[in-house]
Amino acid sequence: MNSNRPVHTPQRHFQAVDGCLMVGGMPLTRLAERVGSTPFFAYDRSVIKKRVAELRAALPAAIELHFSVKANPMPAVVQLMSGLVDGFDVASASELRVALDTTMPAGEISFAGPGKLDAELAQAIAAGVVLSLESPNEARRAAAIGDRLGLTPRVLLRVNPDFEMKSSGMKMGGGAKQFGVDAEAAPQLLREIGAMGLDFHGLQIFSGSQSLSAETIVDAQRNTFELAQRLAEHAPAPIALLNIGGGFGIPYFPGEAPLDLAPVSEQLAAMLPRISDALPGTRVAIELGRYLVGEAGIYVTRITDRKVSRGQVFLVTDGGMNHHLAASGNLGQVIRKNYPVAIGNRMAVDGEGAALETVSVVGPLCTPLDTLADRMPLPHADVGDLVVVFQSGAYGPSASPANFLSRQPAAEVLV
Repeated sequence: MNSNRPVHTPQRHFQAVDGCLMVGGMPLTRLAERVGSTPFFAYDRSVIKKRVAELRAALPAAIELHFSVKANPMPAVVQLMSGLVDGFDVASASELRVALDTTMPAGEISFAGPGKLDAELAQAIAAGVVLSLESPNEARRAAAIGDRLGLTPRVLLRVNPDFEMKSSGMKMGGGAKQFGVDAEAAPQLLREIGAMGLDFHGLQIFSGSQSLSAETIVDAQRNTFELAQRLAEHAPAPIALLNIGGGFGIPYFPGEAPLDLAPVSEQLAAMLPRISDALPGTRVAIELGRYLVGEAGIYVTRITDRKVSRGQVFLVTDGGMNHHLAASGNLGQVIRKNYPVAIGNRMAVDGEGAALETVSVVGPLCTPLDTLADRMPLPHADVGDLVVVFQSGAYGPSASPANFLSRQPAAEVLV
């Protein structure tokens, strides 16, 4: 085996003591006993707090920070975030209920996403959260529901920009999209919003996510500010909030490096005075999910069998793609890449320790797609040892096929 072959990006947020991974100041083996069973997801609150503090220090103080709840809707995590960020963005009625149970004021919660049901619109209007409107029809339905309830809906307009975020993992704007209103159609809808008497708060312009390129993010933000200024001329009221999305990515795979925040911060600092002149009183918010919580979480699963098939070692675990679809390759990537994986109770110290062997870590499901690590160099492990998948704090259980093969769900803990 070539031990120098890059098999995953290194994790940077968890330490090991006496060969055992530490999570929230507790050895992983003890945490597993505390949880009571495997598999489970564990989120380290100190890592989340540190990430938010570092981001606050790097960005201009005037920039607001919003958390995209869909990245990790675990109630305890959302409650923690309510004391760290300035606002929430939710994308379902269930996420809305979780957000409303926290200390976050309802007026600092926005509800985005295409296809909102009338019942969801009514819940949001009754709660006093801000609806991020996705279409002319949704705006008219919200107005009618507001009339029925005797309440004036508070709204943002979500805009599908006329540009894309290049070099992003997922393009959320530009071209034909199910999200938001096309930029060229936005002026007409803004005028309609005014005619309908909705309480207009501002704009949400989201062009992409999971970018590790500062240049890409800087370019998207520049274009976003220019588009917002053009649309402000048609708005029925001053833009109180401009949500410019986020797009900040985290490294998962070989060759990926953490996002350099310096160029992003420098441009924002340069742009804010101009935005203030063009749009007086406008608050500017960055909306992030994965970047805030992704690196703070781990997925832990226990080895139940060790077997060799035609010379290849397989470590079979009690959890897999049903809990952590992304780590398995999202139902078959063209080129599958390994998340950072370790044997949590057999951690090397300073690069030294037990000799490594090339193994594949697989789950218990009856499909070859149920693979958490493919031919990775790991310390010798056996039945009972704990496999850890890093970078697992975002889009874990809520973005995985939990009912596949009717297996039990994974527990979640915040430590």
